[in-house]
Amino acid sequence: MGTSQPTGETSPCARIVANPDVWLEGEAIRQLHATAADPDCVRAVGMPDLHPGPGIPIGAAFAFAESVRPRLIGSDAGCGAIVVALRSNKFSASTERRARAEFDDDPLSHLDARELCRAVWDRGPHGLLDFDLPDAVSAVVEHLGEDDMDVPSGPLPDVHLPGMLGTIGGGNHFAEIGRVGTVVDSEAAEALGLKPRMLAVLCHSGSRGLGKALSDRWASQELHAGDAGEYLAALAGAVRFARANRVVLAWRALSALGLARRSKIAHAFDVVHNTVTHECCGGDALWVHRKGCAPAGLNEPTVVLGSRGARSWVMRGRGNEAGLSSVAHGAGRKMRRSEAREKIRARYRRKELSHSGGGGIAICDDTKLLYEEHPDAYKPIEPVIASLEDAELADRVASIQPLLTVKK
Repeated sequence: MGTSQPTGETSPCARIVANPDVWLEGEAIRQLHATAADPDCVRAVGMPDLHPGPGIPIGAAFAFAESVRPRLIGSDAGCGAIVVALRSNKFSASTERRARAEFDDDPLSHLDARELCRAVWDRGPHGLLDFDLPDAVSAVVEHLGEDDMDVPSGPLPDVHLPGMLGTIGGGNHFAEIGRVGTVVDSEAAEALGLKPRMLAVLCHSGSRGLGKALSDRWASQELHAGDAGEYLAALAGAVRFARANRVVLAWRALSALGLARRSKIAHAFDVVHNTVTHECCGGDALWVHRKGCAPAGLNEPTVVLGSRGARSWVMRGRGNEAGLSSVAHGAGRKMRRSEAREKIRARYRRKELSHSGGGGIAICDDTKLLYEEHPDAYKPIEPVIASLEDAELADRVASIQPLLTVKK
């Protein structure tokens, strides 16, 4: 199915990365061009997972010369994905039961929530090392490396913090256990600890209620770069919190597998696909806003998420400035949520929703969410990946096939 034609005016600085077999909704294309029409927007790139959002498209990167636009980041500040490669291939029938138990209990309930959240808000995953947590947590944090953000975090927002850290959230967020499948680049895969048939944990989540607090405070404003310091400091804190959130989610998945030990962790990396960074592009320093769009710097690992019924792909970035050094963050929706509920309810019985065609299992107590996030509501992943490769934005490294997906 080909790409829909945009309606209304188009912007000359906007580009869409999508082969002819990737369908894009016309409203998403219209939103891309409308956002790119801003006089300060230098470049806009819509990825093959482009789909409509509340006024702005999801699955796009925008570069502004002099301004920062909090609305483009919205309430999911710091959202991204972590990949943890394991030295084990053992996935037993008891894993589902154990995962239900692990994600029903809060492993951090014995700690002071404000003290814990302040530590990770200020220092990201390394803030977890201040607390008596299993060595698996330390191992994941060490693989992620040092915090490379050059902006200190602002004040921690005054929101309800108990029970927030280590939670998945709604929508398309998840914690997943998968198996490494096809390896295309063996050298890059080995460097990331990804070996065929071995297990990997993949978690997609954000900054939870903290991101919403930022959106409530800043989304209506257009900030000149010189006046954006307070927002950027708050955003830095949300990004750090979100990255730590994903580490705790990974620990919970490792515990469900019985593999929460340093010796079982081969490697880990994390990518943030909802944030603003100051980057050099075409010789100019620009404010790059990624809205559901994963970074893909030169030779840096990134991940493009499939659905719970389709594999995800770890890729190696090519640092292509024509694509704002970015790739799609996932397959992208082909149905709006209301449409998915209506159509998928007519196709499947309730007991069928927890199983995918690829053999994966979904743990989710929300029937509405099972309809909305069913694999049928998403585009096929392979044409998306092919589009990214054909545009020379990134190259395939290895696939991860989902075995068990938790959405709670």
